[in-house]
Amino acid sequence: MLTFYMTPGSCTTGIHILLEELEELFSVELVNLMAGDQHTPAYRQLNPKGSIPMLKLDGGQVLTEFEAIACWLAWSHPKAQLLPQDPLSAAKALELMCYAVSTLHMQAFARIFTPERFSVDDSAPLEAIKAEGERRVKEGFDILSQQLAQEGYACGEFSIADAALFYVEFWADRSAIALPERVRQHYELMLTRRAVRQVLMEEGYRI
Repeated sequence: MLTFYMTPGSCTTGIHILLEELEELFSVELVNLMAGDQHTPAYRQLNPKGSIPMLKLDGGQVLTEFEAIACWLAWSHPKAQLLPQDPLSAAKALELMCYAVSTLHMQAFARIFTPERFSVDDSAPLEAIKAEGERRVKEGFDILSQQLAQEGYACGEFSIADAALFYVEFWADRSAIALPERVRQHYELMLTRRAVRQVLMEEGYRI
């Protein structure tokens, strides 16, 4: 059985959605980031990065990083078609996923949620860092709105890109940050999926 290390409402929500989409059998280990669970010796032994998400495979191997886990799930379940078969479309799905994680999450929302990480010498006002994060979030979604398929999911059919996009859209919604119309349509479409509704319920959120 797979073991999924997650924090409700975090980036792990995207991986949680993929696991439910696949109806994969897995157990959950909750990681309380505020309590510092990611820094415990037991966790660091499995994942020296002290990061989430983390997936422990049946054979004991450990996968970290959202993109790596999402790709492994897609490649391990080819019939689910979590990545388009066409090479260019697959590359586009990976492009959107990486943009959601590396730019919207790590460079934009991270400034809003953990501004102290971006104040190296403690001289930058935290509110200014948060404001810059919000600017980057809005700019990032504006760019994203031009890259999504005109209708339906991010690349036309549901893929791993949609799971990554959903968690940053969810953060925007919870932070009262307006989404561009095309991105809002994508977010609302995702909210109709059974797996997404199930994950939100399991993670303690009202739909």
